Amino acid sequence: MGDIGAFMRGRASRSAPEVPMNLQEVREAMTEFWQEHSQEASLEEMMLDTNAHQLTKHELPEILSYLPSYEGKDVVELGAGIGRFTTTLAQSANHVVAVDFMEKFLNKNRELNGHQENIEFICEDVTKLTLENNSCDLIFSNWLMMYLEDEEVRSLIRKKLEWIREGGYLFARESCFSQSGNIKRSKNPTKYRDPSTYMAIFSMTTIPSDVEGEVFGFELVLSRPVSSYVKMKQNHNQVIWLLQKLRRKASTDNSTSGTIQEFLDNQQYSLNGILRYEKVYGHTFVSTGGIETTRDFVSRLDLQPGQLVLDVGCGIGGGAFYMVKEFGVQVLAIDLSTNMISLARQRAQEVGVNDDEVQFEIADATKRDYKPETFDVIYSRDTILHIQDKLALFKQFYKWLKPGGKLFITDYCCSDGDHSDKFKAYVNQRSYNLLSPAKYGEVITAAGFSTVDARDRTDLFVECLEKELVHLQSIQEEFVQQFSQSDYDYLVNGWKDKLGRTEDQRWGVFYAEKN
Repeated sequence: MGDIGAFMRGRASRSAPEVPMNLQEVREAMTEFWQEHSQEASLEEMMLDTNAHQLTKHELPEILSYLPSYEGKDVVELGAGIGRFTTTLAQSANHVVAVDFMEKFLNKNRELNGHQENIEFICEDVTKLTLENNSCDLIFSNWLMMYLEDEEVRSLIRKKLEWIREGGYLFARESCFSQSGNIKRSKNPTKYRDPSTYMAIFSMTTIPSDVEGEVFGFELVLSRPVSSYVKMKQNHNQVIWLLQKLRRKASTDNSTSGTIQEFLDNQQYSLNGILRYEKVYGHTFVSTGGIETTRDFVSRLDLQPGQLVLDVGCGIGGGAFYMVKEFGVQVLAIDLSTNMISLARQRAQEVGVNDDEVQFEIADATKRDYKPETFDVIYSRDTILHIQDKLALFKQFYKWLKPGGKLFITDYCCSDGDHSDKFKAYVNQRSYNLLSPAKYGEVITAAGFSTVDARDRTDLFVECLEKELVHLQSIQEEFVQQFSQSDYDYLVNGWKDKLGRTEDQRWGVFYAEKN
């Protein structure tokens, strides 16, 4: 199973609630499955792969690299298995609760890690597990929910939200769509879900907070395939999530919307909306000017083969693909929109870009963290307008860049002075936080950057909009046939509105360096 789930056995001292027969049958099948695959409590059995020892050399450090700092923190490890992650977690954590439902696996874990006094071992069914609310900083599981029924997953996610302290984290890794291990199974009760199913449950789950009008929920920090499985097994369906427990306003209409990610995926960047934009900007692009502005802007960066670029708000990958093909760099491309990244991965296959050249993450740049001095260039196109605390983000950019590294940004801005009520309503509806180009440059400077070049290039923005509007009108028949007349009208009116807003809405182009 991979470090297995903690479901079946309750503690003898606690009377278990009555379980509906269908779930009882599932439990019996799962117990039988893992009894068959835990005879020796070996790594191969736990990972269900004959190449487990080679896989874990690469996979284990990669998985740990995605975790937030847990030094001095309280950690709960669900599905702890024989302890391959427990060992490292306990070396830095204040306290680790290692839970598993297979006694043979847990005994092996205890044999390996029992000398560490900060570990508590529990043989327990995760669907029955009881922990104190607000008692841990990180809940970690590596293969777990795929062994639960849908209703059990929903219940467990809610319990995790209760157990984790405010600001704490949930990390999960699951096999999606199909199995990954090569060991034959006479029966396989595992649930290989679509990753979007897990993400929907994460985002829908909330609990009341201690403040009226607010709830606690999980907000996405990071989701991506496990690179070691992509490289070693050509398997993109091993997916990880890192989420943070945060407050947000309670919905007034009983909907679950409330995060920026949900706004992007459900409204501004629905799949249909992205494809419409791509039809205007050009294949693989969803940013102003498409390939033309990308060529111009990238030419300023003096990219060299082998450099590493962070593309923040990568959209569907056009800029990343161009930098890889023309300059031989590697790109880590992140976007908060699940729809963007899903389509970007498809486009990568279409244009012949592989995983060694561009890696994609669904990630929140304001919550994600990378090692200091990781990147040669940070590149972002029309994305940071969504972010409230720009100074904090730019300080992160500065930390992540190598000495001599370069920052390049284009972004929606605003003019100095007063703005029209119509423009204010537009900004509020989109949840933008706009600065004037000059103020934007001052914030970049305050983050520590030098050689800051902040320019108002609304003239170029207008030129691009006018060209795109002409192009859109020239392909009207084709566009309407592919989409609809209402889609066409929406974009034409949208482009005209953008042109009409340029007294209030400006477009900034920013370049800076790290000494």
